[in-house]
Amino acid sequence: MSNGIQFDPEAIRALAQILKDTDLTEIELVEKDSRIRVARTLPPPAPAPLQMAWPAGMPTMPAAPAMAAPAAVQAPVAEESLDIARHPGLVASPMVGVAYLSSEPGQPPFVTLGATVAQGQTLLLVEAMKTFNQIKAPRAGTVTRILVESGTPVEYGEPLMIVE
Repeated sequence: MSNGIQFDPEAIRALAQILKDTDLTEIELVEKDSRIRVARTLPPPAPAPLQMAWPAGMPTMPAAPAMAAPAAVQAPVAEESLDIARHPGLVASPMVGVAYLSSEPGQPPFVTLGATVAQGQTLLLVEAMKTFNQIKAPRAGTVTRILVESGTPVEYGEPLMIVE
């Protein structure tokens, strides 16, 4: 270099090795009118695996089956899930949130298994963004299944109850 800063390639390699050895991202040396800065970018950290808590009774996806199970064993679970999804009395979550079966902790639930409900009666609450949304019975009937526990997270379209 003609009029530039004089630098020693070995010194820069040594600084780069210091970065690597110490997990630093940059190092800078300043002496009078000279300055040498060595920097490196690190790859972004790998995202943590998503941990989902499924409500009790909800089917979960197997991690990796060691060997295939007989079709007769798997069919009832698949048929039951399909039956619930197609059930005319299905009450599904209209939003993502947290389901609550009572108005507040320690209070009795809005409905219990076997309870007779009127159309429009509050069945449970789903909290979304600090707002408690009433989930009402789509029709009159009897609560035959409660598919969530109080305080569990729910997804949009997730089955909550069956009213027959």
